[in-house]
Amino acid sequence: MPIPAAAIDALQALLGDRFSQAQAERDLHGQSETFHRARPPDAVAFPVSTADVSGIMAICHAQGVPVIGWGTGTSLEGHALAPHGGLVVDLMRMDRVLDIRAEDLQASVQPGVTREALNTELRATGLFFPVDPGANASLGGMAATRASGTTAVRYGTMRDNVLALEVVLADGRVIRTGTRAAKSSAGYDLTGLFVGSEGTLGIITELTLRLHGQPEETAAAVCAFATLEAAVECVTATIQSGIPMARIEFIDADVVRAFNAATGTQMHIGPHLMVEFHGSPASVAADAQAFGALAQDFGGTGFDWATTPEARAALWKMRHNAYRSCLALRPGATAVVTDVCVPMSHLPEAVAEAARDIRAEGLLGPMVGHVGDGNFHSQILVMPGNDAEMAAAKRVAIRMAERALSVGGTITGEHGVGIGKRGLMRAQHGDAVDVMAAIKAALDPQGIMNPGKMLPG
Repeated sequence: MPIPAAAIDALQALLGDRFSQAQAERDLHGQSETFHRARPPDAVAFPVSTADVSGIMAICHAQGVPVIGWGTGTSLEGHALAPHGGLVVDLMRMDRVLDIRAEDLQASVQPGVTREALNTELRATGLFFPVDPGANASLGGMAATRASGTTAVRYGTMRDNVLALEVVLADGRVIRTGTRAAKSSAGYDLTGLFVGSEGTLGIITELTLRLHGQPEETAAAVCAFATLEAAVECVTATIQSGIPMARIEFIDADVVRAFNAATGTQMHIGPHLMVEFHGSPASVAADAQAFGALAQDFGGTGFDWATTPEARAALWKMRHNAYRSCLALRPGATAVVTDVCVPMSHLPEAVAEAARDIRAEGLLGPMVGHVGDGNFHSQILVMPGNDAEMAAAKRVAIRMAERALSVGGTITGEHGVGIGKRGLMRAQHGDAVDVMAAIKAALDPQGIMNPGKMLPG
């Protein structure tokens, strides 16, 4: 529904030129990284403080205006689209690092700070923030979607690295969750509730994050395997052997083709693992040697070690750009992007079945994975307007999710639910979905917080 005139007047009075109904701004904030589409929002707000966000929410609550939080816009399941219209709240001007407490291994930031900006700020401290979803996402958006990524196998996800939050609720109230202490037994874990809530319960306006020491030594490499199954079985064996990986990423032959075309590399066309080790010089050398011996047992060949910081940066930049590189395999295509996460014992079979399913449907679907924790992704390329391809791609994505659930896995390990996976929530959670809906109704009785996302119905 359109924003009522009374709400527009109040928002303009609160924000001045930081409130926009311009078509260009609306279109910019109505885009999605993948195939998901919706109408543009009716307006965009640009707060610079918690007080701004509180005022915005009070106005929208009084007038029943839908509110959608916006970070860098890199989410993959349509999280920040406005299917019911309303107001997008762009938080990227709230971009200050508020406090770094090196002795406590903590930092407090506003939600618009990106992970790269925080790590730039931390360089002189000997600390870093490890969660790396690939995109240079905003930390508020990463918390809202419970992001993880390439380093989760060692450092955990946003769930493990967010200690406390400041959140503005649907009616404009401001609450704080968590503490700066290492642990607490006082009350419900509200921090855990808001991390991963995808903006459906409130808007995060401040985060307290756990930091980690920069490793003394880092080593990275890429190695090839004869088959997809051998590469993934090597991952399972590596994790079970206790080798402390900082990153262990799987890429299939289609991704390798995309990398070669995009960057001019000459990687062998076939499945590869990309790995990284952190620690002391002695421990890194020992870990790398142990992994090399294990990989050889599974037919791993052609180890290419990135021995300088520049080479390592180039290696992981190539991995981070996988989405765009793979889109170029089929110029003009869009993508049905999906991820699932399974117990490690079921990972080889799950990846192999997904690959067979993609081929059986006659689709091109490059696959990558943060496979050290059982999480893998497929990017199925379809041409806009080709309804048969789109239907086939969605069938593959649903079957991937169903197979994951059948072995005790999850429909999404890190992308989140958004618009795309709402229909699968009850299959995973059963009657617990009704409990989630009750929490949503208690905190957002009018249903104005990011409506049409996460919860079915």
